[in-house]
Amino acid sequence: MLVAATTGGKVLAVSSESQAQTVLEAVRSYGYNATAFQVLEPGFEYWFAPDGAGTVAYVDTGSAWVAAGAPLAPAEKLADVARQFEAAAALSGRRVCFVAVEQRFLQAAASLDLQALQIGEQPVWDPQAWPSIAKSSRSLREQLRRARAKGVTIELLAPEQLADPESPVRAQVERLLRAWLSSRNMAPLGFLVQLHVFSYVAERRCFVARQHDRVIGFLGMIPVYARGGWFIEDFLREPNAPNGTSELMIDAAMQAALHKGARFVTLGLSPLAGTVVPVLQWASRWGAALYDFAGLRAFKAKLKPERWDPIYIAFQMRTSGWLALYDMLKALARGNLLRFGIETVLRGPAVVLRALSLFLVPWTVLLAAADSAHWFPSPWIKWGWVGFDLLLTAALLRLSTRWDERLGIAVAAAATFDAVATTVEAIGYNWPRASTWQDACVIVISMLAPVLAAIILWRAHARHRITLGFH
Repeated sequence: MLVAATTGGKVLAVSSESQAQTVLEAVRSYGYNATAFQVLEPGFEYWFAPDGAGTVAYVDTGSAWVAAGAPLAPAEKLADVARQFEAAAALSGRRVCFVAVEQRFLQAAASLDLQALQIGEQPVWDPQAWPSIAKSSRSLREQLRRARAKGVTIELLAPEQLADPESPVRAQVERLLRAWLSSRNMAPLGFLVQLHVFSYVAERRCFVARQHDRVIGFLGMIPVYARGGWFIEDFLREPNAPNGTSELMIDAAMQAALHKGARFVTLGLSPLAGTVVPVLQWASRWGAALYDFAGLRAFKAKLKPERWDPIYIAFQMRTSGWLALYDMLKALARGNLLRFGIETVLRGPAVVLRALSLFLVPWTVLLAAADSAHWFPSPWIKWGWVGFDLLLTAALLRLSTRWDERLGIAVAAAATFDAVATTVEAIGYNWPRASTWQDACVIVISMLAPVLAAIILWRAHARHRITLGFH
């Protein structure tokens, strides 16, 4: 029994163990959304309806309660629980939005003052049809054949293998997960895009791909209790794993679901796919440098799903769509968009290297036009810097197109030299001659820019070493 003081239904005091068990029971009873099980992972708060009708898992961004999917409640109580959740949020001065909901919730909550915006779509399979899909798809059969020919095998892990911190296979999985996260263009996300595979392991089904006893891939399935199905939440592999490794893991997962009698399997949301509004279509195109939205959708489509279900963000009618998207993004960014942006920039993705090269173009033009007597000890130093920056611009453009490890090291070292030499020149020659605040600004920028570039380039080098081989 849950005993707690509440205000508008929000739990203020309860043991974490009791709370976790209460939420797990709610997920088991009412977890219809594919993402329902994910609310058991770290980072969520839980609101409980005063009448015991349901539970909502959410993230408090400071201005909004961003709910993870639909309320965990009987279908006939969804609207009532959502209404009470809105009221509790209003008492705390918060907006409300429900992220990653399906048509079922929108229909049940039709009486509420909500509007919806499609944010993507998720593919759905009936595992009972998987053998015929695999048989009829020549490309899928070929990928499976390639992986097997390279000696890739799939193993279903026992829960205790993942639960035991001293387990050898867990150590290999941890290495793979750390390396995979480090190799991403973007900083780690939160909310419904976290990577937590060691909680509630008895409820999960986890597979590893091995080659010569080395773990080269991991796939994790979480249950969708109310549908008697599974959500393939995580599937990742080493960059140098044989072609077909991902498909071989998915095939094993589908076969396991089939043998369990499941009738529902999904690979989860393909963000910004399907019939989304123009601004999200634009975000999909321009965000491709950081996240391959189209590639993810194409990969899932190759597996021939039975259908694609639209996924929505639902929000109050008085809230604009822009504000709801901002609330969702803030939750995904672990509560701080600025910090997330800085972390992503410092990883040195291709788009950032391209931006650095573009920044160097006007900077080099300004250097060439600058008064040599005022800014440089001698004209040859000025033209030396101009030539240096031209070479650096060309190298950055090359790296932004295709990373080369040796060139990356050389450019990072050059940027480091630039930072040191510029700082010495600025402090020893330019600063004593600065006479206006504009001069001071130019000097500060000239010192900070190469320092930032060097940091970005060395971090990009480290990330690409991981990507190229998980060394």
